[in-house]
Amino acid sequence: MMTNEELLALLKKNPIGVICGVLSLALGAGIYFRSDEVPAAEAELAQKSEEGARLAANLQNAAQLKEQNDALTIAEKELESRLMHASQTLTNLQFFYKLESDTGVKMTVNSQGSLAAAPKSAGKTIYSIVPFTITVQGSIAQLVDYLHRLESNARYCRVVSVTCSAPTSERGAPITLALNLELLGVP
Repeated sequence: MMTNEELLALLKKNPIGVICGVLSLALGAGIYFRSDEVPAAEAELAQKSEEGARLAANLQNAAQLKEQNDALTIAEKELESRLMHASQTLTNLQFFYKLESDTGVKMTVNSQGSLAAAPKSAGKTIYSIVPFTITVQGSIAQLVDYLHRLESNARYCRVVSVTCSAPTSERGAPITLALNLELLGVP
């Protein structure tokens, strides 16, 4: 066994080796006691990196956000101006009377149907379908012009069914066109 004096002499003779040994033991103990914190730190790093990437993408995508919002606002106003209002029956019928006067056809029947109930699976909808039944009479050119103006008008229109008939007794008699239409609107 070594005495204290021999141990001190050995330490004085090899100070670098002793300091390296003590330091190695201290570092080994530190690594051993902190080794369970590495997975938690890696998980936190991954979470912070993901959040940083998301925030960087948000900053990049927000560069033109005001312009995009302004464009959506303008598009929404345009859409609102093109919708039929189901509660304004007289205003809605004036749309068809204007088409009648512009094309020269004679409207014999014009009625606005009632709104159909939306299916429960559709959820809450903003827009609805406003149905119309219209019968007009005129020449082929007038009826084609009427359909063209109806199709190219500002309103969103879908023709559900068309029935065209011509009287067989008179050759120059006006042709009758019966339309079932659906226009996009709000209740």
